[in-house]
Amino acid sequence: MKAYHLNGQAGGAGLLRAEVSKPEPANGEVRIRVEAVSLNYRDLLILDRVGQGGLNGRVPLSDGAGVVDAIGAGVTQWRVGDRVAASFFRDWVSGPFKASYVPSSLGGNTMDGMLAEYVVLPANALVSVPAHLSSLEAATLPCAGVTAFHGLIARGQMGKGDTLLVQGTGGVALFGLQFAAALGARAIVISSSDEKLARAKALGGSILINYRDTPDWDVALMKATNGEGVSHILELGGPGTYDRSLRSVASGGKIVQIGVLTGFGPKPDLARLQWENADIIGVTVGSVEHFTAMNSFLSEHAIHPIVDRVYGFDEAPEAYAYLRTGSHFGKVVVEL
Repeated sequence: MKAYHLNGQAGGAGLLRAEVSKPEPANGEVRIRVEAVSLNYRDLLILDRVGQGGLNGRVPLSDGAGVVDAIGAGVTQWRVGDRVAASFFRDWVSGPFKASYVPSSLGGNTMDGMLAEYVVLPANALVSVPAHLSSLEAATLPCAGVTAFHGLIARGQMGKGDTLLVQGTGGVALFGLQFAAALGARAIVISSSDEKLARAKALGGSILINYRDTPDWDVALMKATNGEGVSHILELGGPGTYDRSLRSVASGGKIVQIGVLTGFGPKPDLARLQWENADIIGVTVGSVEHFTAMNSFLSEHAIHPIVDRVYGFDEAPEAYAYLRTGSHFGKVVVEL
C-alpha cells in the first residue's frame, strides 16, 4: 500500500511517499481503508520538527475517515463495510483526561497517523460516521470538531442566549460558529479578511470585526455588547490574543483555551478572571465518548463541516503548503 512518512531528508516538505506492507488487524483491532484525511495546525508544528524526537518514519496526520476493511479476533461492534472515523487519542475512550493518553495521539511523537491507504486501530478507538456526512466531511471531525464540541458544549455548556467570540475562520473556529448557530447562541467573529467575515455571516455570525482595520477589537466587542462582553470565547491565538480575550469575557464567562497560533510567548495577567468570576477551560481535543456525542449533535442539527479545499493523495505536500498560508476557510482535506 501507499503511505506518507515524515522524513527530515525528503526536502522542503519533509514528506516522503513510500510503498509499505498492508497491516493486518490483531485481536481487538480493525483495519480501515482510509478514504480521506484532513490537516490541522498541529500537523505543521510536527512537520517543522521532523528529525527530532523520533519523528522520522512516522505516518503523519491525526484525522481520517474510511471503511472497515478487515476485523481482528474478538471484535463484535464493527462489520466489514462500516463507515468509521478514528479518534484523535487512541486510548482516551471515556472519562476524565489522563496524561498517560498523550502518547496515543495519532500522527504524533509515538503513534502513526492516518496518511496511508490502510491503517489498523483498536476497535474501541473508532466512531461511526454520521449518515448524512461524506467521508471527506467526516475526515474533518476528529480534532477540530471534537475540540470545539468538548470545550464549548460538553464542558462549556454553551446554549441559547449565550454569546460566543470566534477567532478566525479555521477549522475549530467554524465548528464553534456552527455549533453556536445550532444552539441559538449569538456569535462574534474576528478576522483580517472582509471576504471571510462575509462567509462567516452566512454561517450565523452576527457581529463581524476586521481586526486588521480595528486592532483594538476587544474595545469594539465590548461596545457591541453594551459593555457586557461575551459568555464564551474560543481562544485560538495564544499570546497574541489572550489579553484581549481576558478583556472581552463577561462576568461568569468561559475562555476555552485551545490554540497557539501566534506562537509561544509571554503569559497573560489572569487577575481579571477572579474579579469577573470567569473560568479558563483548557482543552486538548477529546475522547471517543465526546466524539460520539458530537456526531449525534451533528446529525440532530444536520450540520455539514466546511471543507475549503480537497487535494489528491499525490498532492499531500501541496495541502500542507496551502494550510501554512493561512488563507483557508474551514478545513483542508486530502482524498485517497
